[in-house]
Amino acid sequence: MARPEDLDRIARALREASRILISRFRSGLAVRRKEGGDPVTEADDASNDALRRILPVEGEGWLSEETADDPARLQARRVWVVDPLDGTREFVDGVPEWCVSVGLVEDGEAVAGGISNPATGETVIGGAGIGVRRNGEPVTVARRPSLDGAAVLASRSEVARGEWERYRGAPFRVRALGSVAYKLGLVASGLADATWTLVPKHEWDVAAGTALVRAAGGAVWLPSGEPLRFNRASPRLPGLIAASAALADAVGAFLSDSTGERRS
Repeated sequence: MARPEDLDRIARALREASRILISRFRSGLAVRRKEGGDPVTEADDASNDALRRILPVEGEGWLSEETADDPARLQARRVWVVDPLDGTREFVDGVPEWCVSVGLVEDGEAVAGGISNPATGETVIGGAGIGVRRNGEPVTVARRPSLDGAAVLASRSEVARGEWERYRGAPFRVRALGSVAYKLGLVASGLADATWTLVPKHEWDVAAGTALVRAAGGAVWLPSGEPLRFNRASPRLPGLIAASAALADAVGAFLSDSTGERRS
């Protein structure tokens, strides 16, 4: 269960990391490449340092995209799972579809989270048993009863690769965006009905968003239909599906028909 002081810490960390990132946005930062080709900048590193300074206290674990993994986290009940800059490609390209993503995991469950996109002025924070607020105002997932006309958020890179062509002619509207954490924040805020990615992600991409969607009344699950569990030895996930509670069954059925996956 989330605690009010957890959300206070998340808010403070998001403010500091956002201040660091927005000061470097569209500033022509040098880009280096990680193994595998993903971009990373000095902004990622500075945001990571700020989050690590503010978030974990004694006894809490740490898992970040920009920190070497320490297996000691596997022994911790509470673990911070963060992406200091989710959507680095968009950040580098000057596209305002990136965010700071901070998730708190307790006993394998994402119990609290926050995302901040200072380029658009959006902050979403919430937790299990507490609810979710967007820019200080209470929000919940949308209540659209069917996929007809639903707003579904897709990965900008997946759309560019043609991976969403299979959904041409579907009854919903597709909007391509960058950061997966940002997309989950929009679903939690009721500003979109669903989002999914059927390609691998990592825990730091989705821990915060999973906590937010669930705390706002939505559902999040793996392409296999299983629920997500966090703080595993390998942080790699096979994909993710998130939807409002009203649409979860319809989304699961649609994806089962179109991909052969199923939601149990």
